[in-house]
Amino acid sequence: MTVVSMEAVIEPATAQPTARKSGLTRIARPMLGLLVPLVLAGGWELIVQLGWSTGRLVPPPSRIYAEFAGLARSGELLRHVTVTLWRVVAGFALGTIVATVLGAIAGYSAMVRRLVDPSLQGLRAVPSMAWIPLFILWLGIFETSKIALIAVGVFFPIYLGVMGAVLSVDRKIVEVGRAFRLSGPAMVRRILLPAVLPAYVIALRSGLGLGWMFVIAAEFMGASEGLGYLLIDGQQLGKPAEIVAALLAFAVLGKTTDWIIALSAAPFLRWEDRFTRQETADVDA
Repeated sequence: MTVVSMEAVIEPATAQPTARKSGLTRIARPMLGLLVPLVLAGGWELIVQLGWSTGRLVPPPSRIYAEFAGLARSGELLRHVTVTLWRVVAGFALGTIVATVLGAIAGYSAMVRRLVDPSLQGLRAVPSMAWIPLFILWLGIFETSKIALIAVGVFFPIYLGVMGAVLSVDRKIVEVGRAFRLSGPAMVRRILLPAVLPAYVIALRSGLGLGWMFVIAAEFMGASEGLGYLLIDGQQLGKPAEIVAALLAFAVLGKTTDWIIALSAAPFLRWEDRFTRQETADVDA
């Protein structure tokens, strides 16, 4: 005669609600970030509709939506978004490659760090707009100068992040690798890369954020396409709805690209034993 324990009967019944609750939580958490902007947008729309403000300088969401719809129907929105996105991706790729290589070398070699780091730290303090005249003289006003300016903005946070991550690798784990007689490539793959990767991902996200800031300065250099051009066009024609629509497009694109980097890096960071607020809630429960 087979004896069935009470745990075996109760567990399937309780596992399904728990899984359902976990799925709902994963959906609800990202939506929570939309609560504040939606409340603010709805409140401002109500104020304008009640006549408490004209909404001329700060247009309500309905006018911004109408502006978005008009730009989308004409095809201008897709064209400007595509051009700006291409510039950011190209500048980000160029800046990331140079910064990663130079930051890793500077972090590994004290001699290289003493040679190049002081100059780079001085150049890091130069404002983005100050590079524009020089890049125009060197590269002209076309795409090359714009991509180079974005790459400069991306370079410095990634360079600092990589160099700092290499310098902060725990000496004890390196000694463990040597004790196991790991070869040079194995030491890099199994010891150095996992130790550097979390800081590197943060540096990439910081560099990408600056890339989106620098693209505005880049598109002020005589651009006839791009979201930066929409900002200038809205200012010159006195169209605040177009300006706000361009700013929202920047915000959405910036958040989306940042999310892509975080999502792409997540599988490589599963080994981290991180302390989160959710774990605190589980402990309290």
